[in-house]
Amino acid sequence: MNEPSIKALVAQQFSPVAANYRTSRVHAGGEDLVQMVAQAHVTGSEHVLDAGSGAGHTGLAFAPHVAEVTSVDLSPEMLAQGQRLAQERNLHNISFRQDDVEALSLADGVFDLVVSRYSAHHWPRPQQALSEFRRLLRPEGCFLLSDIVSYDDFTADTHLQTIELLRDRSHVRDHSIDGWLAMLAGQGFAAEVVFTWKLRLDFNDWVQRIATPLEDIAMIRRLLDHAPSEVRSLLQVEDDHSFTLQGALFKATAL
Repeated sequence: MNEPSIKALVAQQFSPVAANYRTSRVHAGGEDLVQMVAQAHVTGSEHVLDAGSGAGHTGLAFAPHVAEVTSVDLSPEMLAQGQRLAQERNLHNISFRQDDVEALSLADGVFDLVVSRYSAHHWPRPQQALSEFRRLLRPEGCFLLSDIVSYDDFTADTHLQTIELLRDRSHVRDHSIDGWLAMLAGQGFAAEVVFTWKLRLDFNDWVQRIATPLEDIAMIRRLLDHAPSEVRSLLQVEDDHSFTLQGALFKATAL
């Protein structure tokens, strides 16, 4: 039996539910998105790449403040949702193209800023993606990465990765803060964490958004019900299985 690759899984998982991500409150807004724009300190002349853009919310947040945004994603259906939002907002300086963040068909040194939000946990080779961003950035260009981060505690990390994978089989890994800082340094970036936040996820909304199969939903509920007390406390598991994760915003300057 020929199973799809992880990148094929990403397209398979997200294309049928792309419209859900256009309207998702988690993706359309949030304090981390406000912080991303603030931390960029844009002047209006920048060319920006939104890497792994999904329905385009991050690029669209930057578009009113910069010269041009290029939005790339593996899923054409996701890109179509971004185009719809751009038209609704009358934004004409953002373009959408299907591309792979680990092998981008773009010229060297053409961007002042690369941004990525809630995408990196799907990258099978994040170091390769970071290498691509470094190649595309102009000297002293900036990369802003916002994503859920995992825990140094091994037990909590195991539970987090398991529920993420059960919910969405295209999930690769929520990396730790130290893991990201090491990968960024290894690819020629000077990086720091500039913002952290807690993200409460309503359980039903979380699984319905990606259309998780019912049997997998049941497995996630059982896993949360029987998780060690330390894990339940860290994830702030509620009676209806809603829970809270930690996010981090990294700002990295190309050396």
